[in-house]
Amino acid sequence: MTDATAHTSRSDRLRVLVYSDDASTRQKVVLALGKRPHPDLPELEYVEVATAPVVIQEMDAGGIDLAVLDGEAVPAGGMGIAKQLKDEIDECPPILVLTGRPDDAWLASWSRAEAAVPHPLDPIRLSEAVIALLRTRLSA
Repeated sequence: MTDATAHTSRSDRLRVLVYSDDASTRQKVVLALGKRPHPDLPELEYVEVATAPVVIQEMDAGGIDLAVLDGEAVPAGGMGIAKQLKDEIDECPPILVLTGRPDDAWLASWSRAEAAVPHPLDPIRLSEAVIALLRTRLSA
């Protein structure tokens, strides 16, 4: 894989990759976050992905500011993909993993994801985690 260093040069948008094999899960993430989860942040542009190979392709191409990966996706779960991305991409963008239950947070930690939010998705909790990760990304 290549170096996916600097976040997008377009200061007007942040690109968020949303991975799940379930279209309704992707939709819930996008609806929960909206176009602008916080007034201090630029608008979000979503890259919705349904398969692991496309996640790898998009992340390898660069320009993604945050990845939200569904840990419950099949056949490739977001935690395994997160670990692979962190192992293979220099300066990998932050990753948030959606876990099956709150007790699975330790698995997200194993995957080297910076944050985890359990299913069923709580829009406030998801937004808070995403805002924190994007602020960190922008200040880097």
